Amino acid sequence: MTQPRNAQDIKNHIEGQRDQIFTQLRQIVSFNSVHSDPSLIDAYTGAAGWVRGALTDAGLTVTEHPAGDGTTNFIGTRTGSPDAPTVLLYSHFDVVPAGDPSLWSADPFTLTERETEHGVRWYGRGAADCKGNLVMHLAALRAVDAAGGTPLNLIYVVEGSEEMGGSALNALIHEQPELFDADVLLIADSGNTAAGTPTLTTTLRGGGQITVTVNTLHAAVHSGQYGGAAPDAVASLVRILDSLRDEHGRTTIDGVDSSAVWEGAPYDPQAFRTDAGILDGVEIMGAGENPGTLLWARPAVTVTGFTSTPVAEALNAVPATASAKLNLRVPSGLDSNDVAAKLKQHLIDHAPWGAKVSVVVDDINQPFSTDVTGPALSALAECLSAAYGDRPTVTTGSGGSIPLCTELTELNPAAELALYGVEEPLSVIHSADESVDPHEIRDIATAEALFLLNYPG
Repeated sequence: MTQPRNAQDIKNHIEGQRDQIFTQLRQIVSFNSVHSDPSLIDAYTGAAGWVRGALTDAGLTVTEHPAGDGTTNFIGTRTGSPDAPTVLLYSHFDVVPAGDPSLWSADPFTLTERETEHGVRWYGRGAADCKGNLVMHLAALRAVDAAGGTPLNLIYVVEGSEEMGGSALNALIHEQPELFDADVLLIADSGNTAAGTPTLTTTLRGGGQITVTVNTLHAAVHSGQYGGAAPDAVASLVRILDSLRDEHGRTTIDGVDSSAVWEGAPYDPQAFRTDAGILDGVEIMGAGENPGTLLWARPAVTVTGFTSTPVAEALNAVPATASAKLNLRVPSGLDSNDVAAKLKQHLIDHAPWGAKVSVVVDDINQPFSTDVTGPALSALAECLSAAYGDRPTVTTGSGGSIPLCTELTELNPAAELALYGVEEPLSVIHSADESVDPHEIRDIATAEALFLLNYPG
């Protein structure tokens, strides 16, 4: 007998899956599936095998698509009615490195349940980004089956190299576009503005990776003998980097418009302070402008790495060379190639004392925006609201980049794309003690199941 298809019944069913969801998440989190580290190939292969088995167990016909770089992607399909829309689900199983294990409260590859001031949370690398979304999709599919199934045609894409740019999946999209032909694209690799607030993400920043190197001397020279007159490469690079921010810390790149204002819901400054972990007494950048404007409407440059002589190896010498890695973020409305080119010229033009500057630009990707007013996303917004006790679904921007969104919408220009998921600020994705709120898995899965059962109505 077909079961009721209302939000509360679906939520109750998924709540009843809690132990199964925890077990699945514990299993997939146990694999340190960083695809870019050859020493972790066994863990990566183990995670891939788990994904293959989980998709098969979910009743999907699974194909595996290995790439030359050792990564693999999976596509699971389920055929519905010939005249029904096709819905594509997405998540990824690779993770970023866990980093220093001493910064974690427990082993990052053992899913740990802990009671916190914010309620129960599950801790582990990938618990939210994006293995939590992977098991969320599986929970939603089980709820759909329990309610009698859906006539929709389903494609479930599980990527294995998203954290390193997703070049293998992008190549597959271009080589076999028919595998990704869909009417609705449900990309679960984002999350709510806060736990308990249903959210759809409407914009993503594009960007790129920039490496800048400064050379001033043939070799380091004695600071007592030459310091003060010999040009210091580190000091030169510091001055160049300082030119990328105004007195209020806002990013400035010569020739790039940095005056846009975020028109969506503002990001509460106090919430931002808490979410970002800003120390007491330290100012938010922007001289009082809303954080959402700096995050979602303007370009940003972050120094993610700096190389010179390590402090522990410091000598009394004037440095001859210094390098920095910069992460560029570009908002919707600007072209990443153009901004990266202007950033490169800015770095060269701001070199003091005739210092020799070289700049390498890598991994350019374009910003993304989506319209949430179409029939599918309007229906999904209603499902999200219903899953969260009729709380209104809000929209937000994201400072992150997901090149896949642009690839899929270029392939399917008439398709609607939704970006959402179980990640929220307390998840601190990519950091130590990454975690997920199990209620977020339950409620996002409820909304997704409700959509799959009732769309197009």
